[in-house]
Amino acid sequence: MARVHLTDVTKQYGDVTAVEDMNLDIEDGEFITLVGPSGCGKSTTMEMIAGLTTPSSGTVTIGERDVTYLPPKDRGISMVFQNIALFPHMDVYDNISFGLRLRNYEKEEIDRRVENAARIVQMEGMLDRMPDEMSGGQRQRVAIARAIVREPDVFLMDEPLANLDAKLRVHMRTELQRLHKELETTIIYVTHDQAEAMTMSDRIAVLNEGELQQFAPPLTCYNEPANEFVAGFIGSPSMNFTSGELTTTGFSSEYYDVSFDVNNVGASPGDTVTLGVRPEDVYPTEFIDDATDPTETMEVEVDVLEPMGDEIFVYLLLDEDVDTGMGGSAVGDDSLLMSVSPDSELAEGDKLEVVLDRAKIHLFDDATSQALVHGVSRVAETTADAASEEAE
Repeated sequence: MARVHLTDVTKQYGDVTAVEDMNLDIEDGEFITLVGPSGCGKSTTMEMIAGLTTPSSGTVTIGERDVTYLPPKDRGISMVFQNIALFPHMDVYDNISFGLRLRNYEKEEIDRRVENAARIVQMEGMLDRMPDEMSGGQRQRVAIARAIVREPDVFLMDEPLANLDAKLRVHMRTELQRLHKELETTIIYVTHDQAEAMTMSDRIAVLNEGELQQFAPPLTCYNEPANEFVAGFIGSPSMNFTSGELTTTGFSSEYYDVSFDVNNVGASPGDTVTLGVRPEDVYPTEFIDDATDPTETMEVEVDVLEPMGDEIFVYLLLDEDVDTGMGGSAVGDDSLLMSVSPDSELAEGDKLEVVLDRAKIHLFDDATSQALVHGVSRVAETTADAASEEAE
């Protein structure tokens, strides 16, 4: 196992900055995922850790060694790529042992390592098979075993499941978690698939345009996103966002208002803010008791229903005059996405009232996109109201 530390790492290609001032401190034995949209810098960051790319500035440390300028073979790392790249003319044993044979390991040591790796990836009894005789998942296991036999300090995995079908990807996620538990080694994983990041990782590093947005456990990124980008990227379907203004009594937008105590939200009345709420925190009034602290009701119209089996995604219109034709945004200021149970009897065109859960509302500063608060509270009672209640 080894700790991996990136300090102010930047990579530039001419006038283009692929990664800027990246700081990551990855502990021994952690499973860390670099996640973000295409072109965000996650693969470039991985390549700098691996030694395939040299940083323009900054340092990369593995264990106690500064490896910034060391070649990959001297870093104590193994990589698994999206392209499995097995030798088609070699059987499983020869594919797994290829790197060890190049390094002139003794036959007994090669056999020991190959047998151990085959056991870990559950490929015992298949060492004489050829790549074209195996499924995609089995070939991916061979690629992982080929990395295991090196007994590295750090595993680097660059979208290794991207070419597999959806069902097999889910299965291989479980296999990788078992692998991490058995090897107890540091794994750095790259993906654009947030489901992989959320389900497998101890912590996730969310990147956008070459910059680190948040580095935290998956549920922290989901429940307490650092900024509007993280809030929108983490979670499927995405969080609802509505632009508006902070007032003395709460939040006001063109389509709805939400009252809450503004004393501790980190902004002042008159500031422009964005309100965020996840689909599961929007409730029809018939289920208002499920909300911890329901807001005032708002009238909506059902636009589109998406049955997902265990839930239904309901697209709601806040404005009767909104254009719902092709090319329009599915969810914007004038619409909301709500998640309901699969036995709901809602139909397209229905008009209903919904509430938001104040306890799950997020506010973001429009000027910086940074999160102001996660969860707001009901407006405090006035002294007169409190006195009236006491008199009763």
